[in-house]
Amino acid sequence: MMHAVPDAPDIELLTAILDRAAARHRHLCPRQVLGARMALAGAAALGLEVPRDDKRLLAITETDGCFVTALEEAAGVRVGARTLRVVDVGKVAVTFADIQTELAVRVSPASGVRATALELADTGETRRWHAMLQGYRRMPTSQLLDVRRVRLSPTAAWLHGRPHVRVSCTSCAEEVVNGREVDGPRGPLCLPCAGTSYYEDVTPQSS
Repeated sequence: MMHAVPDAPDIELLTAILDRAAARHRHLCPRQVLGARMALAGAAALGLEVPRDDKRLLAITETDGCFVTALEEAAGVRVGARTLRVVDVGKVAVTFADIQTELAVRVSPASGVRATALELADTGETRRWHAMLQGYRRMPTSQLLDVRRVRLSPTAAWLHGRPHVRVSCTSCAEEVVNGREVDGPRGPLCLPCAGTSYYEDVTPQSS
């Protein structure tokens, strides 16, 4: 079951996270604040402390860019550690999953969050970008974010993969690692050969 998510952000912790994220981008933007707040809320809903230095927490972000930098700094997830995946559907949202329990939550901005942020900005702040930057830091979690329990398909364990597993595709002969192969009529197939590919080969075939 989901754990309660604190409504008030830990300002000291949030500031430290944002300082690290801003140092990597040489500036701080509203999306970085959202990334940090989402990571803290998602981890709290799973009952996990962050940032983590193990591989128990899996994050699946639905966009890339500076939002992900803050997500990495807050949660301790990394593409290189196979604890962060990018499934780019153009949404500022992220799903967190506990590899051990398979409990997963999706965190996204609440409806009308920009307008609410403007109301919480400093008095007299008319610059929309700066007002959102201030409002997102101050806003109660219940007003800022929508945290929902979800079920991953495939499972968190599958998404995390099976390290050290290697097979050769029976169609193209390229090596497939981490259990990403699928069953084919003559043995394992890589996803592109099985019909799921992000590219089309246009190299002329030798005669």
